[in-house]
Amino acid sequence: MLAGIKLGGPEFGGSDLAGLIVAVSFAAGLNLYATVATLGLLAHAGLVDLPAGLHLLTSWWVIAASGALFAIEFFADKIPAFDLIWNALHTFVRVPAAALIAYGATSQLSPEKQLMAALAGAAIALAAHGGKTAARVAVTPSPEPLSNFALSAGEDTLAVFMTWLATQHPIAAALMVAAFLAVIIVVMRWIVRAMTQALKNLFGVPENQLAPSNRRDLNAA
Repeated sequence: MLAGIKLGGPEFGGSDLAGLIVAVSFAAGLNLYATVATLGLLAHAGLVDLPAGLHLLTSWWVIAASGALFAIEFFADKIPAFDLIWNALHTFVRVPAAALIAYGATSQLSPEKQLMAALAGAAIALAAHGGKTAARVAVTPSPEPLSNFALSAGEDTLAVFMTWLATQHPIAAALMVAAFLAVIIVVMRWIVRAMTQALKNLFGVPENQLAPSNRRDLNAA
């Protein structure tokens, strides 16, 4: 059933289709508009033959709209503080859109498998989006805007590169995503621990920091 789906000329089996979904979902979690525009342009260039469920992405209207939105995001995503608001709002855009792309990519499969692909695409996009947002939270307090600009530009480049790699070497792209997800999990755990400790220090004074007289008063009470 999967053998009928072709990407860039040759027929791709189940593992290659899975790699495509994994990598494109990750790219959509970073920058949905760049991902959609890249897929459409690659299809028009003859570098990828998208599954029937994704033929809508080859429309010049879709490419133009996604390109215009990418241009807006290119600047909005590089403004410190505003980028946090932008990314928070796009939680409700990138994740559902990644699910729809995964669903469309598996249009020749059974509805149950399409649903599983959509859920996997949404989960991967959410992880990428969460890692991106966590990185912005860590970088935004920096007094200089260069770090925000560099981080955003790197994310844009990575989204385009991963989309291209997914259509040409889907297994390699999926392996790269697995490595990125492992890093994201480690970094997010570190950030959560750091924020938890910061909140504890902000709202409560540890006992070992109390003055001796205050500690005696607390013990007497």
